[in-house]
Amino acid sequence: MIKKGTVCLFIWCFLLYLPINSMYGKEQVTFPISGQAAILMEQESGRVLYGKNEHQPLKIASITKIMTAILAIESGKLDETVLVSKHAEGTEGSSLYLVSGEKMKLEDLVYGLMMRSGNDAAIAIAEHVGGSVDGFVYLMNEKAKEIGMSNTLFRNPHGLDTHDDHLSSAYDMAILTQYAMTNETFQTISSTKKYRSQGENVRVFHNKNRLLTEKYDYSTGGKTGYTKLAKRTLVSTASKDGLNLITVTLNDPNDWDDHMNLFNWGFKQFTLHTLIEAGPLDVTADEFYEDHLTVKHELVYPLSENEKTAIKPKIELKAPPEQGFTNEDLKHPVGKMVFVANGEELESTPLYYEEGEKEEKRSFWQTIRQLFTIVIGAGST
Repeated sequence: MIKKGTVCLFIWCFLLYLPINSMYGKEQVTFPISGQAAILMEQESGRVLYGKNEHQPLKIASITKIMTAILAIESGKLDETVLVSKHAEGTEGSSLYLVSGEKMKLEDLVYGLMMRSGNDAAIAIAEHVGGSVDGFVYLMNEKAKEIGMSNTLFRNPHGLDTHDDHLSSAYDMAILTQYAMTNETFQTISSTKKYRSQGENVRVFHNKNRLLTEKYDYSTGGKTGYTKLAKRTLVSTASKDGLNLITVTLNDPNDWDDHMNLFNWGFKQFTLHTLIEAGPLDVTADEFYEDHLTVKHELVYPLSENEKTAIKPKIELKAPPEQGFTNEDLKHPVGKMVFVANGEELESTPLYYEEGEKEEKRSFWQTIRQLFTIVIGAGST
């Protein structure tokens, strides 16, 4: 009699060697992009769907204020009252027309920062949250390092051309936006079209982001930018059918159209698919791991139609320890399941070892159905 594990392994190997779609390849944009640099990213996975010079450090103008906004939000001080300084009042460029000695709630300043691109608001926020502008800029760069912005240096909280090396890349600004969009308060502020401040000097803010206010039905927010040296910069987010996208363009004279074209292309070419569900994995190439592997989180990933039929799973496991795993070892992955198409790794998920018998194992046919789903892409959401 053939053991279940042997049968599972046989079918596993058979599925791994099914031929992939010979037409597999990265989907190509068929329209011109005017920007010096551009990127289209899927928000949850961080997958780059399109890129043009996306890692090139360039001037970014007022999209800098995304970092200023998220730091203000995370400070926990939104309900505090800010005393506007003379330094803030005198800030050049786009302005909320703050007056020295005026008091304004930090939350209202953040709305003005994002919606009207107030440079005076940026200084007032920096002084209040960071203790000084220099202190706040330090916080900006520390946060940039924390979230992986490796081609970024912030020199001020507003993006004015005060320093030649105040630079970032389209990719870095996309991962900053991806990070910021996990915060519900930031989502709300970014997507607000009209806002009325409170306090002694009431102001009404109308959002400058025309994608949000008039041009694009699927827009969920973003931030505009412009200086004489940086030219037009734009970050925008959009959502359709559960797919959330981020677009960034730098030095782009046709940014509204480029963003809409990239979003429309992304929504047409890609859909979200469940690569693997959370739970025990009853397939292994090593008896030591049999009935002990588990996936802790469902893995959902954007795929094109070509990729959907091309993708294949592969398991990579650590060599089994002679003395078994310690309790500390069990806190860490023992391997990973990698999803590959045409030799390119698209995504992976960690595998964990669970001791003892599982209370609820997947049945033999559940396992086969899952593997079949992984290979042919039948698990679309």
